[in-house]
Amino acid sequence: MGSGIAQVAATAGHPVFLYDNNPAALQRSKDKLAKIMARLVEKERLDEPTSQAIQQRITYVDSLYEFKNPGLVIEAIVENLEVKRNVFEQLELIVPPDCIIATNTSSLSIAAIAAVCKDPGRVLGIHFFNPAPLMQLVEVIPAVQTEATIEERACQMIQSWGKTTVVAKDTPGFIVNRVARPFYGEALRILEEGLADVATIDWAMTDIGKFRMGPFTLMDYIGNDVNYTVTETVFRSFFYDPRYKPSFTQKRLSEAGYLGRKSGRGYYDYRDGAENPEPNKDKALGEQILWRILVMLINEAADALYLGIASRDDIDLAMTKGVNYPKGLLKWADEKGIHHCVETMDRLHHEYLEDRYRCSPLLRKMARDGMKFYGEKGN
Repeated sequence: MGSGIAQVAATAGHPVFLYDNNPAALQRSKDKLAKIMARLVEKERLDEPTSQAIQQRITYVDSLYEFKNPGLVIEAIVENLEVKRNVFEQLELIVPPDCIIATNTSSLSIAAIAAVCKDPGRVLGIHFFNPAPLMQLVEVIPAVQTEATIEERACQMIQSWGKTTVVAKDTPGFIVNRVARPFYGEALRILEEGLADVATIDWAMTDIGKFRMGPFTLMDYIGNDVNYTVTETVFRSFFYDPRYKPSFTQKRLSEAGYLGRKSGRGYYDYRDGAENPEPNKDKALGEQILWRILVMLINEAADALYLGIASRDDIDLAMTKGVNYPKGLLKWADEKGIHHCVETMDRLHHEYLEDRYRCSPLLRKMARDGMKFYGEKGN
């Protein structure tokens, strides 16, 4: 991720220092960038002089003390709070007073990271999505300590790199990793209940729902170890709210080393000669699967708006640009009907008697008052 962010900044014309304390990792990063640039030249997306200029703007360093005069530092190391806090303590002693110090964390508390700094007002989250050069969205997350001018400067700079920014409150998962949890969690629940198999659930979401990837294909692509860890982190960070409860199915796959594409096996078998099951293309079943997952996503998006995590437009923008959903979830709620969303959530809650299926108060209020997310009155 750090290498990708460095590529983005260098492509935008900035001189970049890319730090790792492992020289071998730095060399791998340098070699990988050279291959990426060569492919872009081959595909005529860049000319050779531009490719060379981008690579020459990046200086590979194995000491933080090389960061003598940066305007912005983005940390993208392991998702461990104490490790990050240690790095920020060091960075603050090295970089100039007007330097913005940012973390690329996907789920950790920005406030907790900023708290170790003597000047926490210049610390915030700048969360890129992988791969950083290709993904349009960047979440900007001010901590409670972050100065407003720092947030503005960070947004302006990232936008100047050709990226789309959304501003999120410093809560677990921010926008995308919070709102997207049901895409995986409810799909796993449907699988564990035996309502449909992996291939059928993926088929329903891609063929009927027009999602770019089904949940199980996507989990295999991300890595079951990574996806499970994020789910567990969000669950713990939300004080064990049952809406974010991890799945034993995914935990067992992770423990078995069935991590997805990178290990050759996950929900699907990627080994040579392997045959994977065909989906059951029953339209009624597919519609049922799609709507159950979709209404849980809509409910999560509505709750994010209700709790002030982000604005309506930023929530929908985050889900379309950050994880390539076919449309914004709040816009989708208007199309499906707010009453229909509330009725479905209440039906699921009545059936399972689990707090996992509690309806967002915002959806319930909007249904009562005949409101829509985009426009005042419903039908």
